[in-house]
Amino acid sequence: MSEFDSLVSGRLPGQVLQTLEHFERAFGALLVLTVPSDEHGESEPSVIYESTPGLGESESMGSETPIPFLGDKIQLQVRAARAAPVEAVSAALVPTLASLFELEREIESFTNEVSQRYEEITLLYSISETLGATLELEKAAEYILDAVRDVMRAKRAALWVQSAGVVDLNLAAQVGDPGRSGLLSPDDPDSLTSRVFRKNESEIDNEGLDSRLSVPVQFSVRAGGSRKVGVITLVGRVDDGQFTPSERRQLEAIASQVGAAIENHRLVQESLSKERMSREMELAHEMQMKLLPAVETFDFTNAAGRVQPAEQVGGDFYQLFELPEGRIGVMLGDVSLHGFPSALIMMLTMSAAGIFAQEVESPASVLRKLDDALSDELATTEMFLSLFYGVIDPARGILTYSNAGHPHAFVIRSDGEAERLVATDPPVGFAGSDSYGEDTVIWSNNGDLLLLFTDGLSDTLETKGLKNGEAQILETAIETRFRGASHVIDALFQFSSDTSMSALSDDRAALVVQG
Repeated sequence: MSEFDSLVSGRLPGQVLQTLEHFERAFGALLVLTVPSDEHGESEPSVIYESTPGLGESESMGSETPIPFLGDKIQLQVRAARAAPVEAVSAALVPTLASLFELEREIESFTNEVSQRYEEITLLYSISETLGATLELEKAAEYILDAVRDVMRAKRAALWVQSAGVVDLNLAAQVGDPGRSGLLSPDDPDSLTSRVFRKNESEIDNEGLDSRLSVPVQFSVRAGGSRKVGVITLVGRVDDGQFTPSERRQLEAIASQVGAAIENHRLVQESLSKERMSREMELAHEMQMKLLPAVETFDFTNAAGRVQPAEQVGGDFYQLFELPEGRIGVMLGDVSLHGFPSALIMMLTMSAAGIFAQEVESPASVLRKLDDALSDELATTEMFLSLFYGVIDPARGILTYSNAGHPHAFVIRSDGEAERLVATDPPVGFAGSDSYGEDTVIWSNNGDLLLLFTDGLSDTLETKGLKNGEAQILETAIETRFRGASHVIDALFQFSSDTSMSALSDDRAALVVQG
């Protein structure tokens, strides 16, 4: 319901009602609020508030004064006043009402925004739990679609999937109002779902009676790029409104998780003949590794990264973001402990970070949002997360970063000097409500190297008899800094090439970005 329709229906804000009643008592005033007749084509103005008769000494029409809110659509009549001239009552009351109406609108807007963000994080967490709890695609897809439809107030939600070796799209799941079923050709010229699948681009269509939102479901391939596997389509809003760009971005984030689930389902179907428990562990490891971006294939920067869990899955991760104006977002995190609990926190963090890094520019703001999103889950699991997030601005020659308790972050200059990027705040899960801060250092595209790694890498060197593992890593990075980011990563992990996975006591990760 719009603000105007809300007023016409008589649902005035509480502060407005209290102010009107106060003026009635204080000045013995008879007050009337109306909406001009031309708003709804009615012969008489619509009365949205009227004083109880008998408060004033006598009634007269008085003068109508527009309230500067919603384009002067609301008119105030002071029909009588016992304690002051009607003009004085009107002059005092009009700006007060205008301010109260505007304040109410700001409060409602803020409340809606907070509610939307909470729903987004809750939905992403719910989807992650669902995908982690079941390998049955049909059941998971139906649950996810129902949750998406509820949060986005859609009338219908459908998941179309292209199975391996089949050209047409098949309706894997659908919830809400009845819709099209059976097979759908990707070449159908009249279908929004087919068009989005062909172009591999999300789209909002508001031309028909119902707004429609459709996004491609993709699966990131380890070698780089992605493979489209289907489409999620929402049809109609229960309030008959239109889908927004913000909802499109949210559905794109959800679609990426659904894509991973679809690929995981395909892999499970291919491996039913193998030992179930062993294969499930292998698939979990493969899925987690595929969630990590293949930064070596990115054309917007020279970077390389690697993660090696202590078990089949773990909590170390890295991310790289292509940001507006040529800026580069760089993130590396280390979830306490390892195994499946850490892997869940890692997946939640990566999903939320992908959204927040595009929403806000400040690294400190990104970490603040992540802390708010993850605080309950970290408290429940008694875990924490050391996290570094920096934004490289090559055009300005600076690196701005926020460091939540991550000890191993360095900029190696072209002359071989290593500058530590010290922590600005405690780890995520320990930081308070007044965190986070950020710092800025100079960045040169002519030889500077950003080196981030987790303590699992340096600890491995110390257990092999190499004292001060961090110093050994820095020495190696300095020696190999001009040979390319991939060579630096290879050299760092070569130290422990003879250490088996079972011998590792902690996950290991490293990320290198070269200027």
